[in-house]
Amino acid sequence: MAGYAKDVLVETDWLAEHLDDESIRIVEVDENPALYAEAHIPSAIGFDWKKDLQDPVKRDFLGPEAFGELFGSRGISDGHTIVLYGDRNNWFAAYTYWYLKYYGHDDVRLLNGPREKWISEGRPTTSDVPSFPTATFTAKAGDEGIRAFRDEVLGVVESDGKRLVDVRSPQEYSGELIAMAGYEQEGAQRGGHIPGAASVPWAQAVREDGTFKSVDELRELYTSKGVLTGDPIIAYCRIGERSAHTWFVLHELLGQQDVKNYDGSWTEWGNLVNVPIEKNV
Repeated sequence: MAGYAKDVLVETDWLAEHLDDESIRIVEVDENPALYAEAHIPSAIGFDWKKDLQDPVKRDFLGPEAFGELFGSRGISDGHTIVLYGDRNNWFAAYTYWYLKYYGHDDVRLLNGPREKWISEGRPTTSDVPSFPTATFTAKAGDEGIRAFRDEVLGVVESDGKRLVDVRSPQEYSGELIAMAGYEQEGAQRGGHIPGAASVPWAQAVREDGTFKSVDELRELYTSKGVLTGDPIIAYCRIGERSAHTWFVLHELLGQQDVKNYDGSWTEWGNLVNVPIEKNV
């Protein structure tokens, strides 16, 4: 599609024609989980990103066995094509895409445009929750090639830091804003950014309607910030969902081979003792 490196996007008109396709499972993951109950695409399965997809005790996502059981219990099998979408330009949908790739499910697509686009086009919605027979979903060992941890990030900083991309807002990057309004529980003791990180806010990759910009526009965006000059590229934000969106753009749409999401992100880095931080407020 449109010259992207991988065929990982579906358009709203395509999905509208495949709502009854039994080989597909549509999944909605919103920043605001209450939206799913109000209205969703017919037959879409709703996941709460915090209650369903996160470990209830430690700060981490589910282990492979629990992840497989969760998806299987909702009727998603190894053989299904999963089509993801959500609110806020698909940021948590992209996070779930990355999460599925981490556990080895290759047949995943992202709707090109968020739920707001679907609704604005007058397409069908429902409040009915679908019920599918329990299925077998196998989560493989996690692919550490697409996930970064703090020690690796620190190693990059100690070299030159030039392979890092901070996808938060300019105010978060500069240190002017430590926590986003309404997300104080996800804040940090210190504001600023990881030394050497380029600032490329995640939403610059999409148009006003939430669809992705062209390959040429995306390549120009990241090249102009010096992001596409080395491997691995490590993206981070506040808790890892916006940076998963940027991971999707860099790895899946632009075809950069070695891209990782640091999902510890600023809520980890900004709370660590004795790690380097830059501010330019």
